[in-house]
This record gives sequence, structure tokens and C-alpha cells, in this order.
Amino acid sequence: MAIPNTRDRGVLDSSFPVGEDRKAQRAVLASLIGEHPASFTIPEISRAMNEGGADFEREDAVERAIRELVGVGLLECEGGFVAPTRAALHFEALESE
Repeated sequence: MAIPNTRDRGVLDSSFPVGEDRKAQRAVLASLIGEHPASFTIPEISRAMNEGGADFEREDAVERAIRELVGVGLLECEGGFVAPTRAALHFEALESE
């Protein structure tokens, strides 16, 4: 069985895992920007995003989102706390004008 080439899919829909990951990234980033200047631990973010009733899949989605956002420079993780970077805050300010 061949693995499908996801680059040929056109617009990603939310039933596709990458679409779900992007949705989680947007939600995590928006939440942390909205709470700035406060910073939170990953478990605190997961509990808040999943309304206290998270299962492994939902917790994993939040952790993946944080990992991706840190990797691209939109979040920083320092001393166990996660917060938006200056770049993320600046972009958000530009978008909300």
C-alpha cells in the first residue's frame, strides 16, 4: 500500500491530521497571546485548552502544537513556562489593527 502524497490534497480540511494540528496551534497561540504577559506550564495549558477533561489524544495535540510553535519561533519555553515571543506578539498587534 502506498502512502498518499499529502502535498497533492489541495486545501487541507479539518478531518486531515495536519489540519487538526494547525487548528490546535492557532488555539494555543491565541490563548497564550490573550493571557500575555502571564506564562504557563505545558500541563496548565493542556488543562485550560481541554477544559480539565483531557484524554491522551487531546493532551498530545496541545503538546505537539506547543512543540511546533516553539520550533518556528512563535512561543518560547523557559524554565518550564511557555509564553509567546515578541515576534508573535508583534504579528498579533499588526493583525488586530
